[in-house]
Amino acid sequence: MTDKPVVKGPKSYFPSIEKTYGKPIAHWKEIIRAGRPARHMELVAMLKSDHGLGHGHAKALVAHTLAEEARS
Repeated sequence: MTDKPVVKGPKSYFPSIEKTYGKPIAHWKEIIRAGRPARHMELVAMLKSDHGLGHGHAKALVAHTLAEEARS
């Protein structure tokens, strides 16, 4: 058994996102924040159409970024 904690939720997509698109998560979060005050699905659509992200990856990034904003 491993000592690594299991990552759940939107953050579980992050390693795959970084590997697939070659950019760090901070890069995508900057793009999402620059797109505000657009709503969740508008931001997802923008990531898909303008940056070629898949639907699941775009949703995970937007959900995590907006949740961070809500906590601050």
